[in-house]
Amino acid sequence: MADAVLSCSGLVKTYEDGSRSVEVLRGVDLDLSVGERIAIVGRSGSGKSTLLNLLGGLDVPSRGEIFVSNVSMSTMDERSRSRWRNRHLGFVFQFHHLLPEFTAQEAVAMPLRIAGKSRAIAKARAEELLSAVGLSDRAEHKPSALSGGERQRVAIARALANRPSCVLMDEPTGNLDPESAERVLALITAIDNGDTAFVVVTHDPAIASKMDRQLQLEAGRLTALQHGLA
Repeated sequence: MADAVLSCSGLVKTYEDGSRSVEVLRGVDLDLSVGERIAIVGRSGSGKSTLLNLLGGLDVPSRGEIFVSNVSMSTMDERSRSRWRNRHLGFVFQFHHLLPEFTAQEAVAMPLRIAGKSRAIAKARAEELLSAVGLSDRAEHKPSALSGGERQRVAIARALANRPSCVLMDEPTGNLDPESAERVLALITAIDNGDTAFVVVTHDPAIASKMDRQLQLEAGRLTALQHGLA
């Protein structure tokens, strides 16, 4: 699809387990439009995180094509793929992956600095995003001084730093208590970041129901969820 910010076609991922091959993904097709938000659900071990890692260029498929902003990831070497990923994709994982030595502001500014932005521009954007996620007063705090929900909100702000085409989220509330999870859910559904699209892998029906589309990964294939969430 020409206007897709992220798409894949015939995506296959096979792992070798001793003398046998295990096919986790069996021909996944996906087109994600500008600004669209989709949820991917499925049982544990169905390959949801594997799919997200492939879509984000963190792993390579056994077969198939992945396009991010109309450019094939398979045509890039690792260095080019890293640069493209930094420019066009944001990531939020179940565990926040904040570096312990950096403040919230420094963590959010980091993708901008990696992209070559000046310290002043990076700081201003970080301040803007921390305000948007309700953490202006925590900007100088390091992860050890933040709650789990606050750390995840910093991770969301960091993912949005470079105004990516798409943000990939892997169980963003999976490691949070119910109250913190509710706050992060409210933030995810309220984010207004222009044309940024979202792919959210989740076990949480509350999150999935808020997305524009719900897809299910089962038996290595991605299909539209027809009858609500289990």
